[in-house]
Amino acid sequence: MENRTLGDSEIEVSALGFGCWAIGGEWQDADGNPLGWGTVDDQESIAAIRRAMELGVTFFDTADVYGTGRSERVLGRALAGRRDEVVIATKWGNVFDEETRTLIGEDATVAYARRALTASLRRLGTDRIDVYQLHLGDVPLDEATELREACEDFVREGLIRAYAWSTDDPGRAALFAHGEHCVGVQHACNVLVDAPEMLALCEQHGLASIVRSPLAMGLLTGKQGPSGRGGAGDIRSVPPAWLRWFDEGGVPASQWRARIDAVRDVLTADDRTLAQGALAWLWARSPRKVPIPGFRSVAQAEENARALERGPLSEAQLSEVAELLQ
Repeated sequence: MENRTLGDSEIEVSALGFGCWAIGGEWQDADGNPLGWGTVDDQESIAAIRRAMELGVTFFDTADVYGTGRSERVLGRALAGRRDEVVIATKWGNVFDEETRTLIGEDATVAYARRALTASLRRLGTDRIDVYQLHLGDVPLDEATELREACEDFVREGLIRAYAWSTDDPGRAALFAHGEHCVGVQHACNVLVDAPEMLALCEQHGLASIVRSPLAMGLLTGKQGPSGRGGAGDIRSVPPAWLRWFDEGGVPASQWRARIDAVRDVLTADDRTLAQGALAWLWARSPRKVPIPGFRSVAQAEENARALERGPLSEAQLSEVAELLQ
């Protein structure tokens, strides 16, 4: 598949990125509820990143809060000596304690944005962030305007190349879209729950649609049955209210299982796995879409990256999926 250009910038990325939330390992909120994806092996994570690069992936998305810094450090180690081969996106806005691996709050001030950026540069072992993203989806517009201007300052200082907002609110995304060096919006979207308003905004402003949860946090991999998944340290086992895909204990919610079953044959045609079909659906929806599925192993990295070889669903398949899910 052809690469994507982020917005009106000169930043070119593979049509598939990799999301690095899961490789942050275990961390928690102030009440002790898990926010990670369970135990991970850093060496396996590094090997998976390098294997993805071998298969053509050049875009890696993380956040300072993932694993309270661990994800950024692991990504930095994996890219040591190869920094110029990839595009790195990270996010800021959450406040955390690295020693206790605990999320402790939020901070949408300009001063904190600068401190967070300095810390991310250090953990990643780089002198610039390619795409710096606001991680708080509901910041008031006046504060967001100040942060957008701060990002423009960071660009002028050479600390970042571009910026974006991770939000599911098209109105807020539109505010950032007016910034000169805003190149995209990171938002939730997948074959089960489309985001047509956000795609329309991206098309209107010439932005990249950076798609998180393209596999519904693992639900669209087809690897788990109705008995559930996850365990201690896995956010899916004790899902917060916003995590719609799983019920208590990591059991896939029944309404989503039914929708997956309805489109399974279409998504798995042409020798695709279910996950590859879900990614292919996103590419068929728009060439602006850059899905960023997560991973915890070399095997997962290979399966996701090989979706690039098969490309998007056909127009006929895209239409069939729409009819089956209406």
